[in-house]
Amino acid sequence: MSGMGRRRWLESMGMSFFAGRLPIRSSPVAPEGAGKPLQLADFQPRSMLHVPETKVLRSRHPVIDIHTHLSFTAKSANGVGLGEAMEYPAPVEELLPLMDRKNIRVMVNLTGGVGKGLEQTIRKFQQPYPERFVTFTEPWWERSNQLGYSKFQADEIVRAQQAGARGLKILKTLGLYLREEISKGPLVRIDDPRFDAMWETCGSLGMPVAIHVSDPEAFFLPIDRFNERFEELNKHPDWSFHGGDFPSNAELLEARNRVLARHPKTQFIVLHVGNDAENLPYVGECLDRFPNMHVELGARIGELGRQPRMAKKLFEKYQDRILFGTDAVPHGSDTPQQICNDELYEIYYRFLETEDEYFDYAPAPVPPQGRWRIYGLGLPDGILKKVYFENAARLLRFKT
Repeated sequence: MSGMGRRRWLESMGMSFFAGRLPIRSSPVAPEGAGKPLQLADFQPRSMLHVPETKVLRSRHPVIDIHTHLSFTAKSANGVGLGEAMEYPAPVEELLPLMDRKNIRVMVNLTGGVGKGLEQTIRKFQQPYPERFVTFTEPWWERSNQLGYSKFQADEIVRAQQAGARGLKILKTLGLYLREEISKGPLVRIDDPRFDAMWETCGSLGMPVAIHVSDPEAFFLPIDRFNERFEELNKHPDWSFHGGDFPSNAELLEARNRVLARHPKTQFIVLHVGNDAENLPYVGECLDRFPNMHVELGARIGELGRQPRMAKKLFEKYQDRILFGTDAVPHGSDTPQQICNDELYEIYYRFLETEDEYFDYAPAPVPPQGRWRIYGLGLPDGILKKVYFENAARLLRFKT
């Protein structure tokens, strides 16, 4: 047999030998749904991890939520307040059961308004329940370009305190929306000298300033495939501060730092983990530089929980200057949001109290900020008591 003939014979024998022992495969059949387009908004993967899931219905210790919004000042199209007109998303008689269920001793309503609106808010919440609700006032932004504003605003802080306000809330109106001519002109800087008297008055009266001057770093970047907050920004393009005459995130934070440095006797609660939860080393540097700086957690456990080791070190080192907050807007019981109120607090408690792994940082179905999950910190009782209650009580000068 020739070489070519022998090879063909062996190949035929081999094929015959294995043919009776291996299954004969037909053409592959694609699984149902494979190859079909899927909108990213409809993608809701279910984790296959088998990990503990702890439901924390009530906080381990009483809570002061330093960051809630129980009222709002009506705003113009450019985001600037319209004075004394107020809106209330939830009646007080429906907030109290929520607070009792979740072990919330006090809710601090940061957006209490100004003038008659502030007085109305205080009458609605704080006067009938002084041990359950605290109200902050706000600046009269629409008057900021008027002659004599600096003295007027300082005097308004005094009047607000006399009416019952316990602090001042600064929205990101300052730095990102407020313009020299309200609806046009250059943006007003955070460290503009016209506000110095306001900061000083708060310090002299012992009124802490809750300040929000920036947003997540991704909000200052192009809304493209590299932006980790693409879904959120694509849904809310007006939340983007990329381009135009907007300052950068770094410029906003440095302007805020100059305010902290100029007014060392004024206590500042820098909201949303110092407005830079993605950069905890920088937040720590600022806390080291400014003894009058404190931070709170509102709407940022999504950032803290995906870097749990670094976040826990932050809590350990600055345990006397971190406050519990949620940025919650509680709604009435006849709205779907009321269910989310309970779930929201349970997630915060789970994040702080347990070492659970890989869970959603916001109520389902899709996390609102980015497609990731978080890990619990499992803080010890000593730190929990400070974060939940003691640090805020000290700043608010509660009698113990």
